[in-house]
Amino acid sequence: MAKCDICGKGAHFGCKVSHSHRRANRIWNSNVRKVSCKVNGATKTMHVCTRCLRSGKVER
Repeated sequence: MAKCDICGKGAHFGCKVSHSHRRANRIWNSNVRKVSCKVNGATKTMHVCTRCLRSGKVER
């Protein structure tokens, strides 16, 4: 669910590496918030990342 409806930013995958350099898979989720936005004059609930909220791509 961690996917922005505006820019499409989603989860990133990679490895966590311990001090002894043992590797394990992990996931980095995007910072996505559920906000109500104005779309074509009507309010709509959307999942928006905080980067899009901060930059003003969404009118609340």
